Formats: sequence, C-alpha cells, structure tokens
Amino acid sequence: MEKIELKVNTREVLGKKVRALRREGIIPVHLFGNDVTPTPLQCDALDLKHVLAKAGKTHLVDLKVDKAKKAAKAVVREIQRDPVKGSLLHVDFYQVRMTDKIKVDVPITLVGEAPALKIKGNMLIRELDKLTIECLPDDIPDHIELDVSILDESVHAIHVSEIAPIDGVTFITDLEHDVVRIGTVRTTAEDEAEDAAEAEAAEAVEGAEGAAAEAPADQA
Repeated sequence: MEKIELKVNTREVLGKKVRALRREGIIPVHLFGNDVTPTPLQCDALDLKHVLAKAGKTHLVDLKVDKAKKAAKAVVREIQRDPVKGSLLHVDFYQVRMTDKIKVDVPITLVGEAPALKIKGNMLIRELDKLTIECLPDDIPDHIELDVSILDESVHAIHVSEIAPIDGVTFITDLEHDVVRIGTVRTTAEDEAEDAAEAEAAEAVEGAEGAAAEAPADQA
C-alpha cells in the first residue's frame, strides 16, 4: 500500500480567526484519538487536497507534526466544506494505534451484472453505499465488493450478511440490512386506468369542438 504523508504544524490561531489562514491557503485541521491530547494543527491547502484524494477515509495517513521524528498514524474522520463553494474548511484526523482495532466506514463497490435488470420495468435500488467495519488499521480495505449477479427472478435483494467475509474484518452494519434490491418502475393499474380516462375525455372534447366548427351558423 502506498505510503501517504502530510506535513502539519501546530496551530495557534483559533476560533473565527482561522478565516485569515484559509485566505492564505492554509487549512485548519485537528488531531484527536484515545489517550491523545486533542491538538489544533494546520497545513497547506493544496497538500491536504492531494492527501484526501488518495486517502479518503480508509487509508492511513502519516502526519508529520512540526519537527517530530515519528509520524502520527491517523485516518480522516470528518471533512467540512463550504456548503456553497465546496471549498475545504476543516479536517479532523483520528490518531490510531496499530495494535488496536478501529471502526471505519468503507465504500461498497458493485460488480457483475444482475439478470433481473433484463426484465422490463425492473431497476436496481441501492440501500447502502458504505459499510461500517471494525479491524486493525493495517487491515482496512480500500473498498468492499458486492457481486450483484445473483439478483435474478428468484432473488430480489442482497443483505449485508451475504457479502463475502474478509479476513480480520468484522461487519458492524446490521447484517439483515439490504445493500441492494430490485424494484419496479411499472405503472399501477389505477394509473393506467386514469391515463385511459383522460385520453378518452380529451378525444370527446376534440370531437365536440370539431362538430361545432362544422355546424352552419344561424341566419338572421
């Protein structure tokens, strides 16, 4: 696995004053964890964007704090962005111990083709796009694959319990929860009847208007 590093420095600017840092291309970050003193930090905005693109919330990041010889192993816990511009505002890092299991959310990647989708009117409905798991930091998977090729006429949903197990990883998400299921987009009988009635009424109006247009005008 590629080693991801990020240089950070202790941050003395706190509260609303961090807006000035952002204008200078510096993003405030925070480091916390079990038995770790919460520490306000800061780093270059461009460097942070590159790290987030590589690490997501599943890869370990080596945080090089100031001039410390040993990097702090951490994962991204929360990313705050401007709701309008989408620009980075703040990032929280959670420091881990390599011998302690942690809980993380891992994205689910769908693979294969569902035979049920070949049936007219069927559609794939995704109920979950990530799973909460527990494992050692070194065992965190990039993603979890789910083969949807078992979805046919007889199987209409795949539960968390049906995802292939991964060594060293425990699924925390409810095992009975649907990950994906087959739904339909067919119109109901009531909808079809209503459409037919509206069409019939429209034809009647058009016929009446046509007859009125062809009738001779009354003579004085």
